[in-house]
This record gives sequence, structure tokens and C-alpha cells, in this order.
Amino acid sequence: MHPTGSIEPLKEHAMGIGKKSKNIGEIAEGKTKENTGKALGNESLEMKGKAEKIMGKVKHAVERARDTLKH
Repeated sequence: MHPTGSIEPLKEHAMGIGKKSKNIGEIAEGKTKENTGKALGNESLEMKGKAEKIMGKVKHAVERARDTLKH
């Protein structure tokens, strides 16, 4: 429980961790697709992987910025 007696800040913190984990997973999945596409010579898969990786990084940066602004 939060010192003020509210559980809301704890909920926000837990939700933030879940989103960060999801974003990191998206980055890892993107890297995997990108590397698989390179290995197979599949440009489409490589580009999809790059895009997914970039989106994960952007989302992760947004979450970090939100955390910075909250504290």
C-alpha cells in the first residue's frame, strides 16, 4: 500500500512494468525476425522485423519518459 493509503500508485507501477516487458519482448521479437530475414534472404521479413524493433524501442522510450515525468 502507498504511504497515503491509496493503492493507485502501486497499480500504475505494476502496469508500467507490464508495458515495459511487453515492449522489450517486441524489440526482441523484431530482432529475431530481422536476423531470420537476413539469414534467409527474405527482405520482407527483415523489414517487418526492423519496423517491429523500432516500434518497441519507441514505445519503451515513451514509457521511460512517462516514468520520469511522474516522479
